[in-house]
Amino acid sequence: MTVGPSAREGIILGMNRIYLDYAATTPMRPEVVDAMEPFFNDSFGNPSSIHTYGQQAKAALDNARDIIANGIGADSSEVTFTSGGTEADNLALIGVMMANRDKGNHLITTQIEHDAILNSAKFLELIGMRATYLPVDKYGQVSAQQVAEAIEPDTVLVSVMHANNEVGTIQPIEAISAVTKEKGVLLHTDCVQTFGQLPVNVDRLGADLISLSSHKIYGPKGIGALYIRNGVSIQPVLHGGGQERAKRSGTENVPAIVGFGEAARILFNVRESESKRLTTLRDLIRFEIERRIPNVKLNGHPTDRLPNNVNYSFAGVEGQALLLNLDLAGIAASSGSACSAGSVEPSHVLKALNLPDFYIRSALRLSLGRLTREADISEVLEVLEKTCERLRLLAGSSLSAV
Repeated sequence: MTVGPSAREGIILGMNRIYLDYAATTPMRPEVVDAMEPFFNDSFGNPSSIHTYGQQAKAALDNARDIIANGIGADSSEVTFTSGGTEADNLALIGVMMANRDKGNHLITTQIEHDAILNSAKFLELIGMRATYLPVDKYGQVSAQQVAEAIEPDTVLVSVMHANNEVGTIQPIEAISAVTKEKGVLLHTDCVQTFGQLPVNVDRLGADLISLSSHKIYGPKGIGALYIRNGVSIQPVLHGGGQERAKRSGTENVPAIVGFGEAARILFNVRESESKRLTTLRDLIRFEIERRIPNVKLNGHPTDRLPNNVNYSFAGVEGQALLLNLDLAGIAASSGSACSAGSVEPSHVLKALNLPDFYIRSALRLSLGRLTREADISEVLEVLEKTCERLRLLAGSSLSAV
């Protein structure tokens, strides 16, 4: 099996560009594209149809479901395909809270969740339910004790992401699940960022619901999944023909599901070795940034963080200007989440870490992936060092003042 980048991928990304925004999305593996292709034309049937075309599509759908379920230690019946991580998060929160109104109307989450969680929680508040948004420490972590203290008699669900998409901090999900089990409360965790980087096993994590996404693991966009532990009551958000065991109606996107399954199949074979490689590159970037560039601050936990995530603030540098200059130099990076539709509002994650404004405005996220090489890192560090120096001079920054 090919695990390194191919010439085909190099052409797609652009040979003279460096992509360091894998936390936003990843390029599809060529093997994934090849696996999907027959289901656009030759095997185009509706998996609900009983004829040969439909049964070919259903067999492919079931195979992809089996691959994903086996990889997370679940039963195939516990995996529901969605249009992505956002829909999975919506279904988890809204579906569980609506289905369990007889048990309570209280939801617990954190201040640094993805907008798909936060906005779902806000919607639930609009229809009369209650939500508690737990604060995090300076590293972006929430503790199991905080969760325990926040649980009330009418608490139905706790939702805490496995790791943060902006600063990379990993949450103590196993410890939190021990609390929710003891209290008889359901636990959901968004594993969209961790699925491609860390082992995600439903029993080890102890979660009752887990959100996954394809386009963060070199699969197609527009497809994801929600793991729903057998026995968990959930109200569908989409109503129609009763597909996906009546949990998510709508004709299944078979080509995308096949691609998701193929991307997951490859992932399970290479994730451990690739995570080790990316950890080495991540730590190299951290060492060199702190050695070369003065007045920087690492955002997120120093050790409990994703293998591919580096997030720094550069005092005296405006973040958007830094991003634009890097892009002009052929380097694609980010200031945070790519899921906020072009929002220019300060990062709610960095605000929750109680950072000063000058650090929030100067944050840069570099997220690494399978096409990242040490030579790329060397070039990025050279450009970053010179760009920060130039922007600070242009801004007339007084570093001693910060």
